[in-house]
Amino acid sequence: MKPFLRQRLDRYAARLEELDFLLSREDIMADMEQYRALSREHAEVTAIAGRYARWRQREADLAAAQDMQQDPDMAAMAQEEIAAATAELAQLDDELQRLLLPKDPDDARNAFVEIRAGTGGDESALFAGDLLRMYTRYAASVGWRVEIISASESELGGYKEAVLRIEGDGAYGALRFESGGHRVQRVPATETQGRIHTSACTVAVLPEPDEAQAVQINPADLRIDTFRASGAGGQHINKTDSAVRITHIPTGIVAECQDDRSQHRNKARALQVLSARIQDKERSERAAREAAERKGLIGSGDRSDRIRTYNFPQGRLTDHRINLTLYKLAQIMEGDLGDVLAALKAAREAEQLAELENAEA
Repeated sequence: MKPFLRQRLDRYAARLEELDFLLSREDIMADMEQYRALSREHAEVTAIAGRYARWRQREADLAAAQDMQQDPDMAAMAQEEIAAATAELAQLDDELQRLLLPKDPDDARNAFVEIRAGTGGDESALFAGDLLRMYTRYAASVGWRVEIISASESELGGYKEAVLRIEGDGAYGALRFESGGHRVQRVPATETQGRIHTSACTVAVLPEPDEAQAVQINPADLRIDTFRASGAGGQHINKTDSAVRITHIPTGIVAECQDDRSQHRNKARALQVLSARIQDKERSERAAREAAERKGLIGSGDRSDRIRTYNFPQGRLTDHRINLTLYKLAQIMEGDLGDVLAALKAAREAEQLAELENAEA
């Protein structure tokens, strides 16, 4: 284990003793707000300190087994213990590194996924439809629920723009690094001479705001328009003004929803998306102002960043941020995103660990 990690873990062990003492004090037990805050911290610190205690025990077991090797009668038993302790220490070391990484409270939230066609005309819209299908199928494979908040279909199929709400534990944390430019290289169905075209879409992944922490929006700052929904949906959806478009006048941010027959429910959903977009704008501006918030390996999540290429003739997906190339594009487009998301998560964790080490230096 690296010395800086051991130092941090020693502090957790010391903090656990402090918390045990504080939670036993009558004055703190009488203050329920403070008591709850300390109880939450106690649970988090206990998880880390407990694993660290096990690590130190196995470290001591390894040292004892290495000493036992000197006795010929105990050498075989000692070798077994050395192998077992070494394997468990490696596993614990990995667990403890992950536990020490800073956690973003938004990671546990539901997510809004916005997909927009970019350069490439009709082909870009078709690819936007492919991305929507890819994320929908991945969500289904891990047990998440998906609903289309709004969708603007193109004439030849696909979508000019679509907004999904993905409901599931950790949805935003898993998908957050999908934000950016997605480039596709393939032969369009309309191409008669077999030439490969390049087009692009942008994806933005936003955490669904917590109702208690959502940005406060002044109703006077909103312009709300109703209109008839377009696209599939039967007779009712095209005959009533159930679709809702909300514009936040100070920022110019717009959100709309036409998925439900109820104008009231569409308005509520559009307000959710609007709140998420305003919150994301504030977060981006704050990060740009703070020098400590540097742009890392995974990128800023800015949708202008070209993050990935989908090359259909070669069956290849390349994520340019982490130099990941996989030759299983057909499976990925059917929702097999696990390897891609795991690689991005591992790269981010390595980046965070390096930041921790630099902070300790």
